[in-house]
Amino acid sequence: MRRPFGAAVLTAPLLLFLLVTFVAPIGAFLWRGVTDDEVRPVLPRTVVALASWNGTGTPGEEAFAALVEDLRAARSGDRGAIPRAAARLNADRPGFRGLLPMTARRVEAPFEGSARAAVLAISEEWAAPETWGAIARAGGPMSSFHVLAALDLRQDATGAIGQAPEDTRIFRAVLLRSLWISLLVTAVCLALGWPLAWLIATARGLPATLLLAAVMLPFWISLVVRTAAWMVLLQREGIVNAALQASGIVDAPLPLLMNRFAVVLGMVHILLPFMVLPLVAAFRGLDPRLPRAAASLGAAPWRVFLRVTLPLSLPGVGAGCILVFIQALGFYVTPALLGGPNDQMLAWFVGFYATRSVNWGLAAALSIMLLVAVGLCVALYGRLAGFRRPGAA
Repeated sequence: MRRPFGAAVLTAPLLLFLLVTFVAPIGAFLWRGVTDDEVRPVLPRTVVALASWNGTGTPGEEAFAALVEDLRAARSGDRGAIPRAAARLNADRPGFRGLLPMTARRVEAPFEGSARAAVLAISEEWAAPETWGAIARAGGPMSSFHVLAALDLRQDATGAIGQAPEDTRIFRAVLLRSLWISLLVTAVCLALGWPLAWLIATARGLPATLLLAAVMLPFWISLVVRTAAWMVLLQREGIVNAALQASGIVDAPLPLLMNRFAVVLGMVHILLPFMVLPLVAAFRGLDPRLPRAAASLGAAPWRVFLRVTLPLSLPGVGAGCILVFIQALGFYVTPALLGGPNDQMLAWFVGFYATRSVNWGLAAALSIMLLVAVGLCVALYGRLAGFRRPGAA
C-alpha cells in the first residue's frame, strides 16, 4: 500500500504539469469545434423565437420583432458584438457580414408599422428561410456546424443534413490525401528501414556504433533546418539539378520542388529513424540460431526470410509503421515548404483556419477529425498486432 502511494506522490507534479500545460489547452481548443457561443449573446431573443420555427417559409412577426430588439440592444452596448456575430453567420451563409450590420443601423431609429415589413424593406435576404436557418443553427450552446463543415456536409433550415456545395467540398479530399501521403511515406520508410535495421542489428563493434549514430544524427538537427536544406538541394538552381546537368543526364532543370515527390522525400528523411529504431530492437531480440537452423534443414534463403525472419520481426514492423504513420498524418512544416497547393495535408488547413482566417471552430473540428483518424489507426494496430508488455508471451 505504501509503495503505490509513494509512486503516486512522485508522479503527481508531472501529471499536474501535463494536465495544465497539455491536456487542458488542447481540450479547450477541441471544445470550440462542438460549441457555438458567438451569436446567442448578440441575438438571444431571436434564437428563442426561432426555437419553435419549423424551417419552412419565413418566420412570423415574433422573430422579426425579436431581431429588431436584439439589434437595438447590441447597438447600444458592445459595438464589436455585431461584427463578431456577423462573421460567424457569414461562415454559414455568405453575405451576413454586410447584412447584419446594415440591418442593425437601419432599425436603430424608431419606425412605424410591423417589424416584419421594416426588416423585409431593408433586404430581401430576410425573406429567405436559409437566412433565418443560419441564425437558428448558430444558437448554441452546442452545435454540429463546424463538425459537419469539416466533413463537407451542411444542415439546411429544416434540419436535414446533405452535401455541401461542390465548390466548397475540400476537406474529405484533403483527409484522403493526408492518409495516402502518410501511407506512402510509411511504405518507403519500411522499405528503406528494414535492411538498414538488419545491417545495424547484425553488425558488431565500431561499424554498428557508426551506423546507429548516423540514424540518430537527424534528431540533433531542427526539423525546419532539415526541410530548408532540401529546399536548397532541390530548387531549380540547386545542387541536385546542377549535378544532373553537369553529368549530362538532363539538359534542363527538373521540377524537383513544390510537388509530391519533394514532400515524400522530406518526410521520409525526417521519419526514417522512427522506423529503424523499433526494427533494430526487434532484430536484436531475435534468436540468431533460428535462421541458421532453418537454413541447416534445407530451407532456401528466401524461405528462411519469409517463414522465420519476417514473422519474428513483425512486432518491430508494426511499432515502426504506427509511429511513422501517426506522425506523418500530422505533418505541417515539410509539406508547407516543399509541396505545392495540391500537396498540403490536413494539418496545414488547421493552421490556416486557426491563424489566418481566425475560424477557431472549423480549425478545432478539423483537429477532431485528425484526432479520430489517429485513434482509429491506433485501434486498428491494437486489433491486428495487440498491445503487449515487452517480454510478455
